Amino acid sequence: MKIKSHHLPPLILLLLWYNTNQHNVQAQQLPSTIGYNCTANQSSTPCDTYVFYRAAAPDFLDLAAVGDLFSVSRPAISRPSNISSPASRLLPDQTLFVPIKCSCNNVNTSVTISYAPQNFTIRSGDTFYLVSTISYQNLTTFQSVEVVNPNFTPTRLEVGDVIVFPIFCKCPTPSQLRSGVNYLISYVFQPSDSLAAVASRLGASEQSITEVNGGEINPFDTIFVPVSNLPNLTQPVVPPLSPPARERKGAVIGLGIGLGVCGALLILVCGVWYCRERGREYRDVEKQQQKKGDGLLKAEKVSLMADVSGCLDKYKVFEIEELKVATDGFDDRCIIEGSVYKGKIDGEWYAIKKMKWNAYEELKILQKVNHGNLVRLEGFCIDQEEGNCYLVYEYAENGSLYSWLHESKAEKLSWKTRLRIAIDVANGLQYIHEHTRPKVVHKDIKSSNILLDSNMRAKIANFGLAKSGCNAITMHIVGTQGYIAPEYLADGVVSTKMDVFSFGVVLLELISGREARDEQGNVLWASASGVMDGKEEKKLRKVREWMDECLLRESCTMESVSSVMAVAVACLHKDPARRPSMVEIVYALSKSDDLFFDVSEDNGLSPRTVVAR
Repeated sequence: MKIKSHHLPPLILLLLWYNTNQHNVQAQQLPSTIGYNCTANQSSTPCDTYVFYRAAAPDFLDLAAVGDLFSVSRPAISRPSNISSPASRLLPDQTLFVPIKCSCNNVNTSVTISYAPQNFTIRSGDTFYLVSTISYQNLTTFQSVEVVNPNFTPTRLEVGDVIVFPIFCKCPTPSQLRSGVNYLISYVFQPSDSLAAVASRLGASEQSITEVNGGEINPFDTIFVPVSNLPNLTQPVVPPLSPPARERKGAVIGLGIGLGVCGALLILVCGVWYCRERGREYRDVEKQQQKKGDGLLKAEKVSLMADVSGCLDKYKVFEIEELKVATDGFDDRCIIEGSVYKGKIDGEWYAIKKMKWNAYEELKILQKVNHGNLVRLEGFCIDQEEGNCYLVYEYAENGSLYSWLHESKAEKLSWKTRLRIAIDVANGLQYIHEHTRPKVVHKDIKSSNILLDSNMRAKIANFGLAKSGCNAITMHIVGTQGYIAPEYLADGVVSTKMDVFSFGVVLLELISGREARDEQGNVLWASASGVMDGKEEKKLRKVREWMDECLLRESCTMESVSSVMAVAVACLHKDPARRPSMVEIVYALSKSDDLFFDVSEDNGLSPRTVVAR
């Protein structure tokens, strides 16, 4: 029923006015679903701050996964979170401090909100709401995501779309800084929380939290807790998984129940007891293998077969005799490079990679990837007698990019073919960086690991050093001199940006025809930093000096070569954060006017694909 004001006594009218006015004041203090309004000149924006994050199953129970989500390294989380080892696994609900860069951002002409932008690549089934509430745990809202990404329709998201998720944050005002407040920690208020409990946990006072956030705080609101220093989080003791345990976990999933149970028992008890439990027939087989002098432990055999068991339904399992016939008994004449042999099986040529019992990591990654610019795995073979594993790949008829650029050939690649190769490699890297979860880092991008098929299309090969999951730290530095990113060489930082650096070196090889490292040990990338400095005329002159001599006799445009050189220099930036992503690189390379060229589907090489030496 609508009440007419002239029927109410003056005192009641006064009380109604007061309550309405107080409600309006509180409403102004509470955030809208879009975010928290800000004014850049009223706070110390931008600023470094932290979000309070809880480890959650199944996707965010290790620092690498959480680091990928917020685009920071594992040590950047472990240090403020009081975790001794960046390699530690996490327990559900284990608490973390994750660093973010907060700033005041204009999202349109009328709205300015405070947030830390986080790029997120959409996967199958993702929505703005699910990622906001589950992955980012309500540190943002789907309404805010919609406002920050006006060019995307929430109901028409595609796998691979890169969306900016605005993580709510605030920077201290000058008065707060003067009073000793250095951080405003972003904290999502839980239904079970009380203001007193949050204040106690983070070392703040209830009054200071109320002053920053207003009086009314609802469950799942992002609130800001003012602190002078980060509190010392009490972390549970989590025993690390040893590498064999991780492998056994993956093996059990891939095997049938019987073999999985036996494999686990075999590792936990002695081999003799295991053999007795498996039965007489299996004991006899083991005794025969011992008589043959098989050097492998029984446990190792079963475990290694378990490692690849998950691939049995996806790849062809070759017999060792097939491979021996295909390669003339692995004769040296069939060697392509290193331990990779060329072999013909059922009329088809294959590249056969001979390995010891260490194929699990490579197989695990290869199962995740499927892209036209990655060399395809056709099958594998296990030779228990000699303790070898063989990976059987598609055969690339035109060999490696290295051989075309640096070895004696009657023909040289044209600029258009080089540009096409660069785009193919960039597309392959974009796929493993952006469309796999967790992201895959190749770690050994170089011209000898780029193979060319019959149509001169490029395929990335050799995932032997690849790492699933980035923002990791390793003390075991591997790779090829001349291609290794400085931050990896110095600190062991594994990230997608180390692949970007290596790709920049490959671009320099394509432009110059020179090797990544000369006979004196000088690396090619070290001399590229100043090429794009100066006015346009000076840049073009420097690029011309860099170019492969055979390209100077072509009709390729200097603008095209210069634009690729600019991409290469950007890839080689010493600061990984300032290197472009592979998405940006693919876009930049694809804009070249020289992209359109002839490739014969029948012959592979057309007259315009190569030029005379």
